[in-house]
Amino acid sequence: MTATAPREGQLWSRCGGCATLLYRKRLRRNLDVCPECGEHARLAAPERVAQLVDPGSFTPLPERAAEVDPIGFVDVLPYPHRLSAARAATGLEEAVLCGTATIGRHRCALAVMDFRFLGGSLGSAVGELITRAAERALAERLPLVLVTASGGARMQEGALSLMQMATVSQAVAGLREAGLLTVSVLTDPTYGGVAASFATNTDVVLAESGARMGFAGPRVIRQVTGRELPDGFQTAEFLLRHGQVDMVVPRHALRGRLVALLAAAHAGRHTSGGGGQEPPPRPERPADGAARPAPVAEVRDAWETVRLARHPGRPTTLDYLDTAFDGFVQLHGDRLGGDCPAVVGGLARLDGRHVMVIGHQKGHTTGELVARNFGMASPAGHRKALRLMRLAARLGLPVVTLVDTPGADPGVDAEEQGQAAAIAENILSLSVLPTPVVAVITGEGGSGGALALAVADRVLMLQHAVYSVISPEGCAAILWPDRGAAPQAARALRLTAPDLCRLGVVDDVVAEPAPGAHHDPEAAARLLREAVLAHLVPLLDVPRATLVRRRRQRFRRFGAARTGVRAGAR
Repeated sequence: MTATAPREGQLWSRCGGCATLLYRKRLRRNLDVCPECGEHARLAAPERVAQLVDPGSFTPLPERAAEVDPIGFVDVLPYPHRLSAARAATGLEEAVLCGTATIGRHRCALAVMDFRFLGGSLGSAVGELITRAAERALAERLPLVLVTASGGARMQEGALSLMQMATVSQAVAGLREAGLLTVSVLTDPTYGGVAASFATNTDVVLAESGARMGFAGPRVIRQVTGRELPDGFQTAEFLLRHGQVDMVVPRHALRGRLVALLAAAHAGRHTSGGGGQEPPPRPERPADGAARPAPVAEVRDAWETVRLARHPGRPTTLDYLDTAFDGFVQLHGDRLGGDCPAVVGGLARLDGRHVMVIGHQKGHTTGELVARNFGMASPAGHRKALRLMRLAARLGLPVVTLVDTPGADPGVDAEEQGQAAAIAENILSLSVLPTPVVAVITGEGGSGGALALAVADRVLMLQHAVYSVISPEGCAAILWPDRGAAPQAARALRLTAPDLCRLGVVDDVVAEPAPGAHHDPEAAARLLREAVLAHLVPLLDVPRATLVRRRRQRFRRFGAARTGVRAGAR
């Protein structure tokens, strides 16, 4: 059981995890985290605020908690008596502390729940205070940070307590519609109506190490189902594995993660939307489909290029995020039960600009490849990518995708979970996403699994990457007598970067260090970084409506009219 942070005046405190007797000052210096076992003690709301915000920056909301007893509830004590006792014990008026502050000099609205006050329960006054914090954020165009600690809705207020789930969720929805970042920080415990509403419907969900979260608590689940629960059930790590949270953060790193998220939101607010006037359209490709020449002279056999694209030493998305981008903050999960390891994504900086980067992740060793399913995304991976794309659009951040997959996961589970529909939804959503999108085929671009991340304003392709409707082996198996014809199929498919540039599918070819990106990954990252910047920067000033219209026109060119087939021809 998690221990509560020691009270003022105590010299020693016993850890709730390992039972070690700890000197209070040492525990405070360690942010009330046991230095022996890492147990995170529960914090009072004022202590949490002091740890997270810039010193002296917190200003409480002027609104006071209302006196509420809507149904005259009495158990052992009348409800008003319980409220009075909670106020005397905590020094707070209610189970949440709301205000504005700066975190890393980035201003935000803040609502921090306190479990000491009637178990952090969500009552009418708590819902009203959090809603007013959200309304202040909307009025002042601020991000909203929620720190949750709650056993659920407040029973003493009956159905009116239940209604607060909708009230606060509506306020969060208003911020999302306005393109303002919402972040929740789950602390231990977060259950019931809070977990099933505003704690998990924000843009980004962080879980502090040691936090537990769920709709029903373990005791209730055991009583209802009669089943024993697995080890680690509802813990932060469990939530991360099942796609429910973006990241698990130890207390000492929590402020830094919030600073990074707020910095990205601040940058997006000041760069989104483009200029007021529409810039001149870029020249269309010639009618014969010829593109500008690829910037590399070396031409390899198509099958040799396929083998280079699959080289195990070729840089992966995480490699590029470590070298071509800065300050990557990875976000996890599709919020529906999965966190596909074949797709990674999150916030990063590119030449000082905040961007959302999403890509397929393979690996270099056999173990890594198996763990990442060889970069073949499940429906959960496509849903995760879509969630991050939509978040980027709301925050006004451009999207960069790095494509490297043999194709989408073809397994039975993926089919049962709606693989086709997940890919279709990504393609449809990217077609109208109101923010710049630059896609780079870095290795294999296989079929619909690749296109699910590559409906973009600019599509780039590394010199030794491939992009095709099917693998050469698959094509050979269908159209040739035996699979040994894969090299011949590779040549027939026109899947190399120069081929696709000539067809107009790809806008530019990114050179690789000889003999390939695997030979000098740092040089490959530098070339990719320069190419992405060259294509992304001009898109930042294009109005959103123009951006979407041109993207749709780009893909309209690939219809039958593009290849010279007349409408009505037989």
